[in-house]
Amino acid sequence: MFSLSKILLPVDFSPRAVGAARYAEALVERYGAQATMLHVIPPPQYDIALMEAGAIPLTEMSASRKAAAERQIQAFLTDTLPEFHPERRLRDGDPAREIVRIAHEEKFDLILMPTHGYGLFRRFILGSVAAKVLHDADCPVWTGVHLEGAPPVESLRFRTVVAALDLGKQSEKTLAWAAGFAAKAGARLVVAHATPSMDRRTGEFFDPWREDLTKDAAKRIHQLQEAVGTKAEVVVEAGDPPYLIEAVAKREMADLVVIGRGATAGVLGRLRANAYAIIRQSPSPVVSV
Repeated sequence: MFSLSKILLPVDFSPRAVGAARYAEALVERYGAQATMLHVIPPPQYDIALMEAGAIPLTEMSASRKAAAERQIQAFLTDTLPEFHPERRLRDGDPAREIVRIAHEEKFDLILMPTHGYGLFRRFILGSVAAKVLHDADCPVWTGVHLEGAPPVESLRFRTVVAALDLGKQSEKTLAWAAGFAAKAGARLVVAHATPSMDRRTGEFFDPWREDLTKDAAKRIHQLQEAVGTKAEVVVEAGDPPYLIEAVAKREMADLVVIGRGATAGVLGRLRANAYAIIRQSPSPVVSV
């Protein structure tokens, strides 16, 4: 059953976090959700040479950082979003691990946070917090690379939701979440699926294959819609999934894209190979279910 009563909002006090908070406030106002703002202070990186030179001891440095962070989180957005009154929490530790732990232990319905949108190789070097949360979280994660450009809360509308399905095991859960959100928002729901592109394969031999792929995808989407109880519009087109979903989201003027996170093994863990690219390229926020 769709639920959006508890939202966890991790913040790093950046402009991206301000944009994410605008979406959180909109969800609080329109769905009666409760928001919890969380800032996690990572372990300090202390230079031994500075300590030997008589710099501030590690314990004092930690206390000073915590006091400064406490002042920041208590003041953050009070002027920018005066009507937004989340619970405010400060924690110490690895940011991604703490975000996932709190979301799991306290049964949050959604984690809402921005991401940088870096490519795969650079993300592995930087150890993106958002990437780790997407990898490990049990609940849906709302993110996007354009959150800093979020409009004012009063202008935020959810009129069209695109559910991008890969027709894997997570597709029914993904469609159910998208349908529940769309129903609550009074939004139009569009289901999108990308079949393998055969642009480079010409000739009559491949024509029946194209047709069979499209028919099979349409049949499976119909079965999913029957299972979930939806009658969404359906778009099945050939193409690379990230680019096709980007094109569909732009064409349909989507306010939100919903994708699934699978249980595949390997370096990407629970997040399917196309998910990062979809998040990077989507013109609207993306919820990974």
